Amino acid sequence: MEIFLGCGAFFCLVEFLLYRRRERKLKELTLYLLKLQDGAELPPFESFEEGQLGVLQSEIYKMVSLLDEETKKSKRQNHYLADMLSDISHQIKTPLAGITLMTDLLKDPELPEEKREEFVEKIDRQTEKITWLVRNLLTLAQLEADMLKLKKETVSAAELVETAVGPLNILAELKGVELEMKIPEGIELSCDRAWTAEALSNVIKNCIEHVSTDAGKHVWITVAENNFAVTLTVRDDGPGIPPEELPHIFERFYKGKNSSKNSVGIGLAMARQIFLQQNGTIEAASEPGKGTSFRIRFYNGVSL
Repeated sequence: MEIFLGCGAFFCLVEFLLYRRRERKLKELTLYLLKLQDGAELPPFESFEEGQLGVLQSEIYKMVSLLDEETKKSKRQNHYLADMLSDISHQIKTPLAGITLMTDLLKDPELPEEKREEFVEKIDRQTEKITWLVRNLLTLAQLEADMLKLKKETVSAAELVETAVGPLNILAELKGVELEMKIPEGIELSCDRAWTAEALSNVIKNCIEHVSTDAGKHVWITVAENNFAVTLTVRDDGPGIPPEELPHIFERFYKGKNSSKNSVGIGLAMARQIFLQQNGTIEAASEPGKGTSFRIRFYNGVSL
């Protein structure tokens, strides 16, 4: 009888200890959740239990980690939105001031007709500039915040270059720049046709605008392929980029000393983001007095 009583007491004690242990672990979980509400950082668990309580602990941590990542992503998007709005407001101040001034001048009934036409044309140009700025800044902000989803399609390299060059033929002709292309037939790459063509167009436009006026006036566009990647190279024979400026040319709003007076410094930044989001890279090499080259690579099935 005493043996049974002893066993019963032992089991009761074990059950009591297990109960106290569960209560302690539940209290720890409760305190952990309270810490989450009070702190900005995600506190780690010191250790994970075994059994069902450990499963609960692990699942709570997974759920909290997921929510924490979503919160950080939302904060990043809000940060990019704030930066974008600040950038837009800063960049459109000058054209808006010009539009306001010329609009006031147009109110003068004695203004000569030729001046009136001149001011209307300038207002149109400034309006187009604002539209371009806002559109490209919105695109860049969406890319940086990973909110713009690019399609994946098989694209002919020749067609891609042709699409990118099309809008730039007039600019090249006005600057007396000769575009020379060497694109073997049959080369294809996987990318978003429209956005990649726009990104490549920005790179080519940058080269056209920076070609030297007293040296050669050429921009070369070549495409090559190997087992790992398709490489597009855009090269000019312009004045080149000083070594101290080269690391910054893909930064948003960066303008070097040889930049065009109409440049706002977002074309290369946007192009870089578009390439990066498609398993691609872009690198620049330059030597003062000997031109600049941009090498764009799209890797075949290789995660960067």
